[in-house]
Amino acid sequence: MKLVKFRFILFLFPILFVTCEPKTEIEQALELQKQNLLLWNFPLPRTHTGALIGNGVQGLMVWGVDNQLNITIGRAGFWDRRGGKDFLKNTTFKEVKNLLYSKNEKGLRKVFGMDVKPEPGQPARPHQIGGGRLEIEFPEGWKLTKGVLDLNYGIFEISVRGPNGEFEIVRLRQSVFDEMAALTFSKQLNDQLKVRLIPSWEHVKDQLEPAGVDPPETWKDEREGRPTIHGFIQKLPEDEPLAIAYKRTENNRIVIGSSVSDNAIDEVIDELRNIPVWRIIQEDIEWWDKYWDDVPEINLPNPFLQDIVNYGLYKQAIATPEHGIACSLQGPFNEEYQLPPWSNDYHYNINIEMIYMPSLATNQADHMKPLWEMILASMPELKENGEHFFGREGAILLPHAVDDKGKVVGSFWTGTIDHACTAWMAQMAWLNYRYTMDEEILKTVAWPLLNGAFEGYWAMMEERRGKGGKKILSLPVSVSPEFKGSRMDAWGRDASFQLAAAHMVAEILPKAAEVLGEEQDERWSKVTESLPRFTTVTGSASLESPERQIERIALWEGMDLIESHRHHSHMAGIYPFDVIDPLDPENRQIIRATYDNWVRKGPGVWSGWCVPWASILHNRNNEPDAAISWLVFWYRNFLNEGRGTLHNAAYSGISNISSPGWFNIPEIERNREKMQLDAGFGALSAVIDLLVYQKRETVYVLPNIPRDWRILDFKGIAVEGGFLIGAEVKDSKTQQVTIKSKFGGKLKLAHGLGASYMLNNEEISGAVLERDFKKGEEVVLSRLNE
Repeated sequence: MKLVKFRFILFLFPILFVTCEPKTEIEQALELQKQNLLLWNFPLPRTHTGALIGNGVQGLMVWGVDNQLNITIGRAGFWDRRGGKDFLKNTTFKEVKNLLYSKNEKGLRKVFGMDVKPEPGQPARPHQIGGGRLEIEFPEGWKLTKGVLDLNYGIFEISVRGPNGEFEIVRLRQSVFDEMAALTFSKQLNDQLKVRLIPSWEHVKDQLEPAGVDPPETWKDEREGRPTIHGFIQKLPEDEPLAIAYKRTENNRIVIGSSVSDNAIDEVIDELRNIPVWRIIQEDIEWWDKYWDDVPEINLPNPFLQDIVNYGLYKQAIATPEHGIACSLQGPFNEEYQLPPWSNDYHYNINIEMIYMPSLATNQADHMKPLWEMILASMPELKENGEHFFGREGAILLPHAVDDKGKVVGSFWTGTIDHACTAWMAQMAWLNYRYTMDEEILKTVAWPLLNGAFEGYWAMMEERRGKGGKKILSLPVSVSPEFKGSRMDAWGRDASFQLAAAHMVAEILPKAAEVLGEEQDERWSKVTESLPRFTTVTGSASLESPERQIERIALWEGMDLIESHRHHSHMAGIYPFDVIDPLDPENRQIIRATYDNWVRKGPGVWSGWCVPWASILHNRNNEPDAAISWLVFWYRNFLNEGRGTLHNAAYSGISNISSPGWFNIPEIERNREKMQLDAGFGALSAVIDLLVYQKRETVYVLPNIPRDWRILDFKGIAVEGGFLIGAEVKDSKTQQVTIKSKFGGKLKLAHGLGASYMLNNEEISGAVLERDFKKGEEVVLSRLNE
């Protein structure tokens, strides 16, 4: 991905519109891809088919049909927080355990409020609400044709053809730091446009009105000699209102602004009245140039994977920047035509982790700051949850679905007690430290989360007799995410997901304590030594060979993977928790059988976000071609025609979690498409995993090059310890590996260059490099001439 730096002219004049050249659609797309540009073809008939523009606070989706261009305007943080639950303060682990063992479904439903209906005028749960839509109608005979998104600077250019074959370019750009975006037109078009601002209320009033939300109020700000500002404000019963507005300027622009605050109207007016154009342009150029300088440069032989990388890195910039709001399931991209599915909340049983995971490998760990700030602000709530529920001082419990204040969303009891959510976020904080060596992150975020997760697990553990009568630790009640939903039997002893998470926490804590000068706790080693890393079940190898019984990893004690399931939780010890080496001879037969059973069950009930996870699991099992195949499968089946990353398959016949083919249902009122950001970022992580990953203490560079990858190169992929890794492949062999140390320290790296290789100008032997680096040191490993 070769980027052109400091293209200041792009902020003044349109991109050279290469799509106007007489090339096929595929040729156009590939030509653009080389320049870090992406092509959209109109019509784009639904909100989530639109190109994404944003800055982590304000999010725009650009779509349209015929002569109408639509800008859906979302704003992160526009929450109606009423309806949040305090389940974990109303019950305890001991009570839940007793209810489950006594099969008291009525009691379980009561403590988790599963049958409680909201009071009149109240919502059932907290949820974010969409903003609105700016509709721009071009003159009759004009038609939207193509759009090119410049990923380098977040600029979208739209080609509009006139009735006589002429065309104009409409340009849209979003400020990096301000809640402001601007569309630029030619004077000829600008004078003929019809513009309407439609509040989301017009689509969702049937849901908002019964919950006590009043209609929005429209307003104008008119001043002599100044363009009129048109807007609306959507007030909420208890939370801050949202204001959205636009103005049409004398220099042929439409400028859009938004704000969520008690003074939202005044803030939007001030924003649109006093636009520091040149300051914004300079700041935007500097920010985007630095971003692309810092992220890895990756050039792949597969155009689908290259698209995943290019658009993924761009979306990371606009959804999770360090100056934005902590990214939820959809980030700032709230649709206007429905209340966002799952409230656009924070799901901590994989989704938020998947959104933020690539920020580490792409050298953008600062993007996690808003997430940690939000979690730390909720820490008193999470600590109160944990200490009450577990009955143990210092315990923290982060339920799987919460709003931005840590309040439980919904009544999904298995997710609410899923303690691996706490552990997983503790791991993310630890990795944030390991990638940046920032001890402040370790001290203020990772350490309390790690200890809080451990104390919760320790409170749940009990001793029992294992094989051969040996005393072991056990989790008498545990869940495997979303398996069996919220049924009474959706739990078991020693769920492999929870065992792996507990081991991961127990392995990290001694390392963290050593860095911080804290005392070692003997309970950590006891968990490592006495708690199983996974639970197994013995079952038939196949229907064809029922007599052949094989041991494999179970979801929980006695529960085999009996059907396709979207959450590969029983394999989480392999990835992401990294407490099981799938190639370790000691467990290889069990792991191989686990993979075989998982593959046999297939993707029939998979969702979008679980496919990239499956790709990574295959790659960690030395199956890179399978990993690539699943990524292409995801790209083809879980993206809509505008690259929208979908929770459900784009059409039926792929997965039972599918949609009815929204591309065949043009009416926006009937559109129920479910977009989430997680899968796109998961796919970015999966592509990077094919190039570089760390397993246990070793970094692996291209350990298994896919069969049709003859040439590729990358540089700047970050790994633990603050090392930046690059490599070059020619003739399907790794020819060179580069290493740069940002902070100094020890690195153990499997380089793939053969038994002997050159380190700078010195011949070295060994398939694994183990070396201490100085701060700022760079080395080049090269294959010996054969």
